[in-house]
Amino acid sequence: MSSQPQACLWLDQSPAEPRWPPLTQSARCDVAVIGGGYTGLWTAYYLKRMAPELEVALLEAESCGWGASGRNGGWLIGGLAGQEAHLRGLDGERREQARRRLFGIVDEVAAVLAREGIECDFAHGGVLYAAARYPEQEAAGRRWLRELRRAGHGEADFRWLEREEAQSQLGARDVRGGVFSPHCAVIQPARLAQGLARAAARLGGRIHERSPVRRLAPGVAGLDGCELRADVIVPALEGASNQFPLLGRCLLPVQSLLLATEPLPAALWEEIGLARRQAFGDLSRMVTYGQRSADGRLVFGARGGYRLGGRAQWDFDPDGAEFAWRERLLRQLFPALGAAAVQYRWGGTLGVARAFTPYAMYDRRAGIAMAGGYGGEGVGAANLMGRTLAEWILERDGDLTSMPWVVPEGRLERVRRWAPEPVPWLGYHLLRGGYALEERLCVGNAAPAWARRGAGKLAAALESLLA
Repeated sequence: MSSQPQACLWLDQSPAEPRWPPLTQSARCDVAVIGGGYTGLWTAYYLKRMAPELEVALLEAESCGWGASGRNGGWLIGGLAGQEAHLRGLDGERREQARRRLFGIVDEVAAVLAREGIECDFAHGGVLYAAARYPEQEAAGRRWLRELRRAGHGEADFRWLEREEAQSQLGARDVRGGVFSPHCAVIQPARLAQGLARAAARLGGRIHERSPVRRLAPGVAGLDGCELRADVIVPALEGASNQFPLLGRCLLPVQSLLLATEPLPAALWEEIGLARRQAFGDLSRMVTYGQRSADGRLVFGARGGYRLGGRAQWDFDPDGAEFAWRERLLRQLFPALGAAAVQYRWGGTLGVARAFTPYAMYDRRAGIAMAGGYGGEGVGAANLMGRTLAEWILERDGDLTSMPWVVPEGRLERVRRWAPEPVPWLGYHLLRGGYALEERLCVGNAAPAWARRGAGKLAAALESLLA
């Protein structure tokens, strides 16, 4: 394999090539799903599994898994971004019910993989959020653990690892401890998306690739030269939602960028660790995330950027400054990498909900069912939301539609929207500046303690304002 940077490791290993014909004539169905990523595929899959007689059609502008669902870091988390805020507001059995639903995501996906014969390098090794690189991360991790306890999570769900145990799992720079959770697996994301598409099609779902939707309104998806009408429309577009006025500003499209090394020798993996293929990240605000791929690469990503106007982006300059910064951070975390080459550099666009809290919503009047805003944690969350939308659309008895992340009263207008431009652009870049300042002052402990504390407080304040 070439040592030159490629577009995307996962798509290079499993190319997202069209397998199903485009929609070229107007048609009708019961449910039209717009988008061949995880949310759309899981929704279509569960609809057909729960109601085989239902006519379900899925439209994808490129190929299933071509977008963010085939380009992410491959963390399958049993949880949702911002879930602690939801859980703290619940009491007794309701909170336990919600926790079981969240933590059951990994087992549910594993069951589907076995049932449908989907091979996607699944490994259930948990996740370690390491306090590394500078001491403020340890304080941040312990604060977070206290928040987790207030939300009802016990030692079996999240526990603090002291220095020696954390270092035995992850051979990163200056690991002082960390938060470990068993509720996470890693996957090869493109293979999961493509396997889900095949499973949905086997159940009778109609899939149309290379079928970009140009107009979206209640009951109709307009394409070039034809349209698809349906009783229910499921816009599963995540970071591409802003292209339609109906969904404008529901989600903030942001970019996330990743690297993958060449396959590393066994001796180097002895130093790096991750023997069970645990997911890992550090406890900085840069939101780092990584995994040990099935073919022995170190895959690593970090918080990305935001383009003025909320524009999606899929093509990136592999020699650009954003990738150079991530490679420096990767090598800062893992000095043992030495001269090992970074072989892949890629990125994509994801969606962030207002207050950084994902949601599901079904507006029966408009015939619109949607979910999203996963903020980079959508691999597992999309499974939960797909089940939720299917249960809602089919009016089945169950508890999913009463969960706290469901938009009350099922009205599209109840979804919190971001402010018009340039407020999001200014806010996002101000926030990133605050994070970068904290990093500069904390790494190496060069700045005095009062300056490091002040930078942390500033970053936290900016984060709360943007929410």
